[in-house]
Amino acid sequence: MSNISFKTLSPQVQIPVSTVRPFNIAVAGTGYVGLVSGVCMAHRGHRVTCVDIDEKKIALMLKGISPIYEQDLEALMQLNKERLTYTMDYKNAYKNADVIFIGVGTPEQPDGSANMFYIANVARQIAETIEKDCLIVVKSTVPVGTNDKVEQFIQDFLVHDVKAEVASNPEFLAQGTAVRDTLEAPRIIIGTDSDKAEETLQAVYEPFGLPIVSVSRRSAEMIKYAANNFLALKVSYMNDIANLCELVGADIEDVARGMGYDSRIGSNFLHAGIGFGGSCFPKDTKALDYLATLHGYELRTVKAAIDVNKDQKVLLYQKACKRLITFNGLKAAVLGLTFKPGTDDLREAPALENINLLLAQGANIYAYDPIGSENCKNIIPETGTEQDRGKYKGKINYVNSAEEALEGANVCFIFTEWDEIKAVLPKDYKKLMRTPLVYDGRNIYDVNEMQENGVEYYSIGRA
Repeated sequence: MSNISFKTLSPQVQIPVSTVRPFNIAVAGTGYVGLVSGVCMAHRGHRVTCVDIDEKKIALMLKGISPIYEQDLEALMQLNKERLTYTMDYKNAYKNADVIFIGVGTPEQPDGSANMFYIANVARQIAETIEKDCLIVVKSTVPVGTNDKVEQFIQDFLVHDVKAEVASNPEFLAQGTAVRDTLEAPRIIIGTDSDKAEETLQAVYEPFGLPIVSVSRRSAEMIKYAANNFLALKVSYMNDIANLCELVGADIEDVARGMGYDSRIGSNFLHAGIGFGGSCFPKDTKALDYLATLHGYELRTVKAAIDVNKDQKVLLYQKACKRLITFNGLKAAVLGLTFKPGTDDLREAPALENINLLLAQGANIYAYDPIGSENCKNIIPETGTEQDRGKYKGKINYVNSAEEALEGANVCFIFTEWDEIKAVLPKDYKKLMRTPLVYDGRNIYDVNEMQENGVEYYSIGRA
């Protein structure tokens, strides 16, 4: 990728926009939120220093290599390398920054609450380091009221006589389209409690040319949770309706198409499947439910979404259990490992839970994913080594194509709708599999076409 040009990028990110007033920006954390935000800030003309504690990630980024799989990200890193710096030296990165964005993780704790350890750690580093007035902007998804605590925490640990304000600026990017979602966002939410902080964030985002919704810090924090939980509700509702469709003889795709014409509902997030995964919806539904419980309130709709999603993830496995007497010794093809196409992220991916169930029952799994196999190996190693013996009854092998996974298989499970998987034709299942028995969690194929090609086919919400 040494000869990057704008033609190699998606159309949405081909036109850079210069800013009248470039800011010195530091970004804490180089995950999906931090790195994408930092690179896009540089693409819009700011000088950005990305900070991380992971030496291996920093080494990759210094070579122009993205540590995460995301369309256009690596190309933008190279195009904007003159305005981008990557470092583990947070003291030099923070001390003279105009604005510091916090994009570290807030992982789920066992009780469903968000873990604030990384936020607190960065806040203290900032407090003990900054040498000029500075705006600290929390992009991480945090419970309502966290920004107030962060500001007080920073005040408690300030070393120099400077003014530090905190603002909320939640992200709304989706993995697989994160760069486009940042540069072409339908709106930017900024939450501030002072005119100065609002003016600064307005100026930072001016070169993006996007609508800005300015609210209080607590409202901004709630907007993030409310938006993600609403989308999770739509997904779980459609999956619930899909399950009923199977029982009454309706087709969920017909139902979704009819609903989508209603402008009050919209057509997005109406696709039935085996539940949501990833780094946002599972964590954010549980965190909002925990927050409500903490205040003595029950979010009944959110609780229902959590319950439906939990059951939906193993729906295919349960269907297969009704059809097969055992998985022991059977070759099971698993197509798709990541929680959705366009990313190598396996957090809360339905495939993982199903693979563990199949292995526990003695299945010999041949798994294929065009991007996610290496990450999956770190979670569920290939079996057969000394340390793996006795852990599972079955075995798992990661293969290089869907066809290799399907060859001689007794059953197939589809968990992710990658183009490489959608390219497999109905007749290929009949040709390659010993028993053409397919459980499709993403409704990739036409029911009649699969039947016409001699495939015993089970999907979601369709007869």
